[in-house]
Amino acid sequence: MSKAQYVTGLRAVEHLLAQRAAEILKLYVEYQTANPRLEAVIAQANDRGIEIQSANRARLQQISGETRHQGVVAGIRRSQMLNEAGLRDLVEKMFTDEKQLLLLVLDGIQDPHNLGACLRTADAAGVTAVVVPKHGAAGLGPTVSKVAAGGAETVPFAAVANIGKVLGWLKDYDVTLVGTSDAADKTLYDCKLMGPLALVMGREHSGLREHIASRCDELVSLPMEGQVESLNVSVATGICLYEVLRQRK
Repeated sequence: MSKAQYVTGLRAVEHLLAQRAAEILKLYVEYQTANPRLEAVIAQANDRGIEIQSANRARLQQISGETRHQGVVAGIRRSQMLNEAGLRDLVEKMFTDEKQLLLLVLDGIQDPHNLGACLRTADAAGVTAVVVPKHGAAGLGPTVSKVAAGGAETVPFAAVANIGKVLGWLKDYDVTLVGTSDAADKTLYDCKLMGPLALVMGREHSGLREHIASRCDELVSLPMEGQVESLNVSVATGICLYEVLRQRK
């Protein structure tokens, strides 16, 4: 089992047990930890017939790669992972069901903490799926799952070979592509964010790659009234997603 198939931390594991217990293959727990929440997790896992293996703190760190594992690590089979074909099927299903499509496209986020924070907000904002490059970017793993606090286990996650190609066929479905750029003339609040939409966010420090920005229908910036020049990508993602939600509500 690869690191990308481990979920670490009480909140993420509690969420899994409540929503997707069937995906848990095995639970590794530190029985010596006197914690009512951990005891409740163990009890729920026993009730569901999930295999539980005792592991000390060092073993949990070895399994998950995380020092702050809170005494529990779940080995899982992720059902929410999509390839490009699966993403296309999901997009087509949204149109068939007449639901409002909202994709979050992350063009190469490097920091798993930022990816986890984006996934947490994506879940809260009702994002249809998160799309990332398969190579050269952070992927799902223990740190992402812990920071996402359950979001990594609920939001469909598509790792694709070519972001530009995906943006191209999204246009065939009349999905509006809105990218973020510090150099954009229009602000987020000047943009209509209704209808089928893909919000495209750039990577830390460098922003959207030029060929990705060129595929967007609109580029928008966030108003910056203070001295700092830019926001953390996960913070900017949260602001943008909730503006979409505000307009749609």
